[in-house]
This record gives sequence, structure tokens and C-alpha cells, in this order.
Amino acid sequence: MADLSQVKEHMNVVGADGVHLGTVDHVDGDRIKLTKADSPQGPGGEGAKHHYFDGGLIASVEGDTVRLSATAANAADLFEETD
Repeated sequence: MADLSQVKEHMNVVGADGVHLGTVDHVDGDRIKLTKADSPQGPGGEGAKHHYFDGGLIASVEGDTVRLSATAANAADLFEETD
């Protein structure tokens, strides 16, 4: 697992395939919380939810980008949702 202390607010999260998955809201323990703006319901849309993923999915942190070891589609399947 990558060093989660390198993950900062507003970093871009991309899958191993380079597809944008979200934007970091903050680190919560060993999980990363994404902003609601990247929710499938749309920016600030009604029903928008925060999504979390396990920090173990992080392959690397490069500049302002968190790169995952899974494709964006596979990582999205592992999301945990909260309001």
C-alpha cells in the first residue's frame, strides 16, 4: 500500500487505465473519501454521495495524481457509499 500521508485534498484519482475516477476529499483512516462532485448523480446533484475506497488500491502518488492498481471500472465496483 502507498504512503497515505502523501494523499492530499483535491488530488485527482485515476484508475490503472488512466480514466478519471474522482477527486480526493480527504483521507479517513486507511480509506480515501472522494468529493460528492464526482458522484454518479452529478456535481451537487440531489442524491449525490461521498464514495470511499480502500487505500490498498493505491499503486502510486505522482504529483497531484493518485493512481490505482485497478481500472476505474473495477475500482468503482469496490466503492463504499455514504450520504
